[in-house]
Amino acid sequence: MKVKRKLKSAFVQSFSGMTLSIISVIGLSPLALAVPAKISLHSPEQSVERQPQKLAQFSDTGPSQRSQMLQQANALFNQGELTGAEENLRKFIKQFPDDAFGHFQLGNVLFRQKKAEEAISSYQEAIRLQPKYALAYNAMGMVYASESRWEEAITKYKKALEINPNYGEGLTNFALALWQTNKKDEALSSLEKALKIFKEQNRGEKANQVERILREIKTADDPSVS
Repeated sequence: MKVKRKLKSAFVQSFSGMTLSIISVIGLSPLALAVPAKISLHSPEQSVERQPQKLAQFSDTGPSQRSQMLQQANALFNQGELTGAEENLRKFIKQFPDDAFGHFQLGNVLFRQKKAEEAISSYQEAIRLQPKYALAYNAMGMVYASESRWEEAITKYKKALEINPNYGEGLTNFALALWQTNKKDEALSSLEKALKIFKEQNRGEKANQVERILREIKTADDPSVS
C-alpha cells in the first residue's frame, strides 16, 4: 500500500536520525551510562564541561587521567572531529584495555563514521568485558537496523531488553524494527510499554515522540487516510 510505504519511509528517516545521534553521551563511568533513563538517543544530553580539559600525562594511571581522556574524546566528538575522537579513544583503550565503556564509545564513534563492522566489533568487546551491557546490545541493534538487517537488529534489541525490560529506548527501537518486519501488533505493544516508562520517568519529549509513532502506525492501514 502507498500509505504504508510512505509511512515506512518516514520511519526509516526518523530511525536514521536516531542512528546519527546514537548515545553520544560520554560519561565518566560506564556504570553511570548503564542506567538507560539517563541516556537520550534523540537529543543526547552532553556531560562534557564547556572548556575541554588537557590530557593527563600517561604516567598517571588514576581516575583523573581516565576522566580527562574521555572528556577530550567527547569534546572532539561534539565538534564533529570524529577522526580525532577515534584516535583518542584508541589511545584510551591502549591505556585501559579492560574498560568496557571505552570500547562502547569507540563503537559509537565508528558508527557515526559509517564503519558498521568495526563498530559492531567494539560493541562486542564491550559486552565481553561487561556481559550485561544493555546499551551495547541496543547499539548493535541500531547498527544492524541502519543496514536494514532487521532480524539481526531484533535479536540484539531482545537481548538488551532481557537485561533491562524497562529500557525505554530499547523498547522503541525494538518496535521500529518489528514494524519494518510487518509485526504491527508486537510493535504497538512495545511502543505502549515504552510510552508508559517514559511517562513514569517524566521524560516528556520521549513520550511525545512515541505517541506520534503510535498514531502513525495505528492509522497506517486506515482506508480513510489518503
